[in-house]
Amino acid sequence: MLTVDDLRNSLPKHLKLAATQSLADTVNSLSTDSEMQETLRNNVVSYTHVLQEGKFKTEDYLNAVAYVSFKLMGYTNKDAYIRTFPQRYAALIAKSTPGNDISAYVAGYSKGKLVNLIMEQTLVPTWVLNQDLYQKAINTQAELMVSANSEKVRSDAANSILTHLKKPENHQVEINLGVQESKGMKELKDTLTALAQRQQELIGQGASTREVAHQKLGSMIEGTAKDITPV
Repeated sequence: MLTVDDLRNSLPKHLKLAATQSLADTVNSLSTDSEMQETLRNNVVSYTHVLQEGKFKTEDYLNAVAYVSFKLMGYTNKDAYIRTFPQRYAALIAKSTPGNDISAYVAGYSKGKLVNLIMEQTLVPTWVLNQDLYQKAINTQAELMVSANSEKVRSDAANSILTHLKKPENHQVEINLGVQESKGMKELKDTLTALAQRQQELIGQGASTREVAHQKLGSMIEGTAKDITPV
């Protein structure tokens, strides 16, 4: 059973206050099957980041998760809708709503943004889904490479295997860690360079490093520092 604590722990920070017993009861009432309830609980926790992509009501999110969960189990759009909204469907039947209208409501819900955002999270990459076919294709190519009567077929099969099973190339990623020099940094660098050059000049004239250190920085940079007569 999904508890309020389960909801609170899974929801984003800005929605934690929406974790109420009413919402937990909504999910728990969607199915009396213990395994289905466990599936719903796991899916509710897994797809909460979808709530960051729009202003969705928490209850709408829970219903969309339930609908997608039923879809993943192989139910049709209509059957998933009926299991997600049993009371809503019962009300439609009670009002003698035409079947075409009910189908339109189901189609509209299945194409909604929230449902499709959650559905996107469940998609399995085709290369993973068809991994067994990939291996069978490699096996077929290997067999042709060895036993085909045509030299061209054997050559094409060998080339296909070499292409698809080659070692991944090492891609060197160059990261620029340098800091772009701003105008202020350039001026500071030029100032320090000028200061160092002037200090070297004074020391070349016989001044000691102590005497150079006591010179005023401003006059030294401007080149107006008086010559120091060595003692």
